[in-house]
Amino acid sequence: MINISEEQLEENLDYPILIEALRKAFQEKYIVPFRHHHNYQNPKEGVDSTLLLMPAWQVGKYLGVKMVTVSPKNGKYNLPSIHGVYTLFNAEKGMPLAQINATKLTAQRTAAASALASSFLSKKNSKTLFLVGTGALAPELIRAHISVRPIETVYVWGRNLKKAKVVIDQITKHTKNNNLKIFPIKNIEEGIERADVISCATLSPTPLIFGRNLKVGQHLDLVGAYRPDMREADDEAILKSSIFIDTYSGMLESGDIAIPIEQEILKKETIKGDLFELCRGEKAGRKNENEITLFKSVGHALEDLATAQLIYEKLK
Repeated sequence: MINISEEQLEENLDYPILIEALRKAFQEKYIVPFRHHHNYQNPKEGVDSTLLLMPAWQVGKYLGVKMVTVSPKNGKYNLPSIHGVYTLFNAEKGMPLAQINATKLTAQRTAAASALASSFLSKKNSKTLFLVGTGALAPELIRAHISVRPIETVYVWGRNLKKAKVVIDQITKHTKNNNLKIFPIKNIEEGIERADVISCATLSPTPLIFGRNLKVGQHLDLVGAYRPDMREADDEAILKSSIFIDTYSGMLESGDIAIPIEQEILKKETIKGDLFELCRGEKAGRKNENEITLFKSVGHALEDLATAQLIYEKLK
């Protein structure tokens, strides 16, 4: 069994290749049991943490399990909110093949899934990206989104302007696109006004994106709000948008979808499609230049397994 570190994932996973691996995986047959989602008490922080167990396998090939914890208050310790490990097995013989840093793997596969959705849903000539959030996902989302659209300018917002500048430094040092312009921004409304693609990855319990600020033709990528009592977009944003999700099985895990459905503001039948249907050509993505599209991601074990398989086969 080999150990695959955060640094090895950083050095060896190229977003165009990873996005295509996910596109192919959503076309193939995987077995993905419903994931375990357990909140557990964290009295010192005054807010529950979360344990996620996510298994998946492809018959006769690979089997993988991700174990992840999410601690929303870790930012004050200058720690990522997500920690975990991913174990990859040979599905035929049952032997473990690799132990992989799940924090980095999760960030990369999540960003790749958002970019994959954007390849169907954002305008092909999208030139401006607005990133809301400064956590570990932020630089990955920027790298992924600029790999599928001709992004020329990126704006980054965070409650802490210094953290936004750290994200910018990370991108500036590692991007191969010397023409990319990237700036911190103090006002969310100003960022929305300028953006073709809006990617939101926060742990906010209440909406940050309001429908009154959205413009025709924009694509909204919602990555945070991983619990039913959290949301990043308000009801007006939901109602203005053509909504797509990563999987139907997980759509009620996020308050962005669960709360409007519970309050009968949104019907399940109005969801336009998921990544399986988009990748298989069973559903169309964006239909015109004026449509506002929205992709809600909660994550799927298929994405983890496809990413783990890709990095293992490259490094073994």
